[in-house]
Amino acid sequence: MAPSRGPQPLARSLHATLANHKGPVNVARYAKGSAKYILTGGQDRTVRLWNASLGTEIKAFTAHGYEVLSISVAHDNAKFASSGGDRSVFVWDVTTGMTTRRLAGHMGKIYAVEFNEDASVVASGSFDATVRLWDLRAQTRHPIQVLDEARDAVQTIHVGSTTIITGSVDGHVRTYDLRKGELRSDYIGHPVTAVVPTQDSQTTLVTTVDSHIRLIDMTSGKSLNDFSGHKNASYRCRGCFGYGEASVVCGDEDGKVWAWDLVDAGLLQPNPPPKVHEKVITWTEHHPSDPNEIITASADGTCKVWRQPS
Repeated sequence: MAPSRGPQPLARSLHATLANHKGPVNVARYAKGSAKYILTGGQDRTVRLWNASLGTEIKAFTAHGYEVLSISVAHDNAKFASSGGDRSVFVWDVTTGMTTRRLAGHMGKIYAVEFNEDASVVASGSFDATVRLWDLRAQTRHPIQVLDEARDAVQTIHVGSTTIITGSVDGHVRTYDLRKGELRSDYIGHPVTAVVPTQDSQTTLVTTVDSHIRLIDMTSGKSLNDFSGHKNASYRCRGCFGYGEASVVCGDEDGKVWAWDLVDAGLLQPNPPPKVHEKVITWTEHHPSDPNEIITASADGTCKVWRQPS
């Protein structure tokens, strides 16, 4: 097995349990920069801001009328966007706790929302099979562009500096090159629930509901590696890279967190992993700079912070 940089992804202990949501937690995102804070979105229609170290809630954001399915934090942490069953994108001021924009136009629930690098544009992907791009500098209520190539619900979006990557229930990963005005579509063959590109954008981690995660070459569209062993057949279980992109980490429908070596796709210890949530793990995210920390969100109503013992 190839050596991994940093600690083994599963060699961590529970640091804090964030348990104020009344129902499933659908998404958990780190703040930018030092990422001392976490935002979670739940079935209880709230977004909650937490201090990760203390395990305490700082603020609850309560304008949603339906479940919250996606959150994106702006580069400066001054605002975030959220979406879900409301069919609108909510843009929030973190300090005041109030919405500053509500962007309506989708015909179904919004599974994914993502800012661009300077948070001047936000992209949203919906059950209505479209991606809409919204210019936050303009006061118009209409999107500046609608991407309608998907044939089924758009579940996930990544917005890069020159590209937008989307994943759909129709089994396709679509890459839009905004500079060239080109679209490439790669057929994975199973509903796509998460796309996470590497920092160099050469490869993308694609999570699908056939209990597989694939590493896709973004030039050829070919699968470079396949990670399996976990159970993911019905729900969105968002996987991610471990520290230094040396491993792949994902929670599953049995409440277990699995980890694989990126190079040889071998399961890292413990194998099989223990059950750490009572229900499906909906979201797994590694701390952006700390090699010792990951978070998991679950339908059991909790988000858990995991840290390497010092």
